[in-house]
Amino acid sequence: MGTTASQLSKESLSEYQELTFLTKQEILAHKRFTELLEKHEKEQIDARVPIGRIITLPELKSNPFKERICQVFSTSEQKDGSLTFEDFLDLLSAFSDSATLEIKSHYAFRIFFDDDGTLDCADLEKLVNCLTGETNDAKLSSTEMKQLISNILEESDIDKDGTVNLSEFQHVISRSPDFV
Repeated sequence: MGTTASQLSKESLSEYQELTFLTKQEILAHKRFTELLEKHEKEQIDARVPIGRIITLPELKSNPFKERICQVFSTSEQKDGSLTFEDFLDLLSAFSDSATLEIKSHYAFRIFFDDDGTLDCADLEKLVNCLTGETNDAKLSSTEMKQLISNILEESDIDKDGTVNLSEFQHVISRSPDFV
C-alpha cells in the first residue's frame, strides 16, 4: 500500500484494519509515526524512520529489547532497523491487546533468538542479562546462570536437543497467562 499516516485514504484505512489487529481509531492515533519523520520525508510514500528515532517512543524507550524489536519488524534491505509506516503498524498490531497469543509468542520468540531459529544457552544468557539489567548487583553468578538456564531448558526443551524452538516456546507461553 505504501503510504504514511498523514496520507491515509478511507480505502487504505480499511485495508490496514483488515490486515492488522488494530481498530481504525488505533491506526489513526498512530500519526506519531509521521511526527518522527523529517519535514522533507513526510510526503514520501515509503519514508523510513531510523531506529534512533523509533526507540525514542514512550512504548520502546525503556524496553531492554527496543533495538531488537525494530530489527524484527523492519523490512529494510540494509537490515538497519528503520521502519516504514507499514512496519510500524505491524509492530503495533503484534503487541496490541487484540493480537492472538500465537502472534504475540511468535514475535516474542523472534525478538529473543539470534536469527538461527532456536534459543540456545547463549541466547538464554543474553535474555536473562537483558531482563535483569546486567548491573553488578543484579547480575547472576556463573553458577546461578548455569542453574537458571538448566532449569529453563528442563522446563521447555521438550525434544531435549539443548535448545528451545518456536513450538516449544509457544508451548511454555501457552501455560503462562501473564504473557498476554
